[in-house]
Amino acid sequence: MNVNEIMGLLPHRYPMLLVDRVVEYVPNERILAYKNITVNEEVFNGHFPGAPIFPGVMTIEALAQASGILGFLSTGTTADDGKLYLFAGVDKVRFKRPVVPGDKLMLSSEVEAVKRNIWRFKTVATVDGEIACAATLLCAYRDREKFQ
Repeated sequence: MNVNEIMGLLPHRYPMLLVDRVVEYVPNERILAYKNITVNEEVFNGHFPGAPIFPGVMTIEALAQASGILGFLSTGTTADDGKLYLFAGVDKVRFKRPVVPGDKLMLSSEVEAVKRNIWRFKTVATVDGEIACAATLLCAYRDREKFQ
């Protein structure tokens, strides 16, 4: 799945679209995607000058977006259908290594549970096979109109 197909599912756009490609997915089970980290990203102007490190919160956001793609593929819906996946919680977050320009951030998400409209995903971000971040994400599947 290329970036144009991803934008057909997610409402995010530059500079907040943090998934470049989906490599594989199994609806209702798992997804593998990636984000190429490049030095020309706006965030590196301030984080940190002379020592660019991709912010951990943006790694979490990239994992959430990959999870949202998995949710949309699993339900057969898109943001254009008036649906959103919103953060409901982030648990068990661990950062293991910095993510820097030139890295290919692999984003893995597995559906752990779905109860009503709350999805729980087990997520891991890796670089060159090393864990950069792991977290359990809770997302609420909601109608967009409630937030406009």
